[in-house]
Amino acid sequence: MKENIHPNYKVVDVVCACGAQFRAGTTRKVDVLKVDICNQCHPFYTGKQKIVDSGGRVDKFRKRYGIN
Repeated sequence: MKENIHPNYKVVDVVCACGAQFRAGTTRKVDVLKVDICNQCHPFYTGKQKIVDSGGRVDKFRKRYGIN
C-alpha cells in the first residue's frame, strides 16, 4: 500500500436522535457523530415497516409467485 494517501481511521461515539449510543469507526474529523436513525429506531429493524402498495403491485407479485 502507498504511504500517506489513506485517511485517518478512528473510533468515535455515535449518537442517534432516538437516544441510542454506540461506537463505530469513521474517517470523518469529528469526536461525536450524530445520526438521524439507527438500527434501534429504523422501521425495518423494529418491525413497524409498512409496505407502500401503489396499484396492487405487491399483491400481483405474491399471486404470480404463489406467496401468501
